[in-house]
Amino acid sequence: MKCTSTGRSCLLCSTMEDKDPSLRKILIAQRFKDLHLIEDMELVPTLRCLWNIALAQPDDPEFPSLGVFNCMAKLLSRCTRDQKWLSRGKNVYVPYYAAHVIGSYTMNKARFSVLAVKSGVISPLIELLRGKITWVEQRVAVRALGHIARHRRTFEDIKVHELEIIKLTMDIASKCIYTICSEFVGKKSEDRVEYHCYLMTKGLGELEMGNKKAESWACQMQCWSLYLLNCFVRKKRSINLICKEEFLKNLCDIWGGLQNQTSFSGIGLIRSLCDSEDGRKNIAQFKEVVVNICNLSRSSDERQYVAIESLLSLLKDPKTRNTVTNIAAPFLADLVELRTIKGRRKVGDMITQVLLQDYAKIKYGFPRFYEEGSQKAIEEIWDLKVEKRKRDKIMSEREVKEMELLGSILKSEGNKKFWSTEIEAAVKEYTKALDLCPLKLRKERIVLYSNRAQCNLVLGEADLAISDTTRALCLSGEIRPHVKSLWRRSQAYDMKGLARLSLMDCLMFINERSKLYGNRSSRRKIPYYAMRLLNKQMTATWTFAGAAKSKADDIDDDGTRTSRVQHGFAGGKTKGTIEEALLKSMPTKGKDKEQRLWKKVSIWRTSRRSKGVIEPILKSIKRRKNVKVQEKCDSMVKDLETFKFI
Repeated sequence: MKCTSTGRSCLLCSTMEDKDPSLRKILIAQRFKDLHLIEDMELVPTLRCLWNIALAQPDDPEFPSLGVFNCMAKLLSRCTRDQKWLSRGKNVYVPYYAAHVIGSYTMNKARFSVLAVKSGVISPLIELLRGKITWVEQRVAVRALGHIARHRRTFEDIKVHELEIIKLTMDIASKCIYTICSEFVGKKSEDRVEYHCYLMTKGLGELEMGNKKAESWACQMQCWSLYLLNCFVRKKRSINLICKEEFLKNLCDIWGGLQNQTSFSGIGLIRSLCDSEDGRKNIAQFKEVVVNICNLSRSSDERQYVAIESLLSLLKDPKTRNTVTNIAAPFLADLVELRTIKGRRKVGDMITQVLLQDYAKIKYGFPRFYEEGSQKAIEEIWDLKVEKRKRDKIMSEREVKEMELLGSILKSEGNKKFWSTEIEAAVKEYTKALDLCPLKLRKERIVLYSNRAQCNLVLGEADLAISDTTRALCLSGEIRPHVKSLWRRSQAYDMKGLARLSLMDCLMFINERSKLYGNRSSRRKIPYYAMRLLNKQMTATWTFAGAAKSKADDIDDDGTRTSRVQHGFAGGKTKGTIEEALLKSMPTKGKDKEQRLWKKVSIWRTSRRSKGVIEPILKSIKRRKNVKVQEKCDSMVKDLETFKFI
């Protein structure tokens, strides 16, 4: 083990370079005993060195056996008791590094966690959790307590403070985004706490880098809080206290962001709650929570299978089955042909078995469903998985070919009606083709579902479009998902305002499209329409979007409304839309504006197949001489997005 500090003020440098192992251990142990008494500038560099070593080698037993936990506990106790000492020199950095060292060493090894508890680290960590200093120390305290609570041998010591820890942690998970936004991101660079800026950027970055780091830390703080709560849930403790309606509603929105997708998320805590009877009972009584889980189960999110597992747990419980089936049946009906997901096989068959276990009762009206579409969804599952399978088994090869040919004719008719703007008639043709198409013709069914989804998008039926695209994606599989269905589902989620789900589908679409075109660099470029939607959803899913909006709506003392631009939020969130940017780039005269506008629009007119739909729309807009340029631009973009058959 080597000291990673580049300066000469680290107290561990000389001792760690000693070649005699026994003497070196004695010297390091002595350093740990006296470290909390140091008053000069050597303390912080030494702690920074310890922090780097703990992060790099958290399983190394040397420092824990030599008394590093006792040293960190004394330092934290001094920081929480003596405010004058904390504010002197660079001592303000001490609690952050000390708590981080404890969290790193207790992360993997249960025996290290036992040593930490015996050294008395829990009390000062709880002081930091209470917000004794700032949110930065709160963040590392919740991390350290989560690692200690995960081990069976030390959970009992955490359980002594159970009620207080649960309340504080739930409060942190719910409010830390707004806290960090108001105390750091929403402030000008000169008004921010100096040591916070240094810890985030290490003195190398500026405002932009600090804001990005603050966003990452805010997501981590939320996820670590949920992980600490999960330690209690898995022990079947404080479940009723955690299952508050408002808290459960917000859980599915806590996902760590794109930069922390492997972190513990809200759906992970919901999955743990579904393992207990009280948890299932509380979740099932809140319709909005169940709907959020259902939406996540039909997405490209990494945690899709966790959402499916949660729903299956709720459906298997006799006490919650009817309530959840009533809500979840239309969502899960789209997943019954899902084969493999994240290495789990026959997921669709599992869903089918659970949903149809009471089909005989459901068929004759017991239990009764009050949600529209639930009864129909169960019947569709029975028809798809039972009746059509029987039909296909007794069909001869000749009949299969006849069905395939008839389905192809109906599909062609549907395409013609779509391009002649008879959208509702096209939906009927595609539906007839799907009813006739044998189940084993997966490729044909994928195209039919996807085409019908495009029609539903044009008609503004977002729910139906999501249902059809999800079925197409289940048939195509996760290895090579149907690219067009990903894009259409992303648009449908955008119509419903589900920004996160739309973003994940859009990212998957861009990724799969680049794979599809291989080395053809001209086709691998991200299309404009995808980039536009991606930019929109990235803005909507920005970690501080909700906090920034509430901040922007604040009324100042003098009665004026503070704008988001005045607060100086980062990430380019105040940029105008694409349409506004186009208009700003045009000349000021009216005639020149129109000519420039049509020139810009010609870029999108690339598909010959789309001319039959797009050209009449553009001509009709041209005739409206009194329409403003802004309205023309908005309508054109909307029509192009709607009718373009990608």
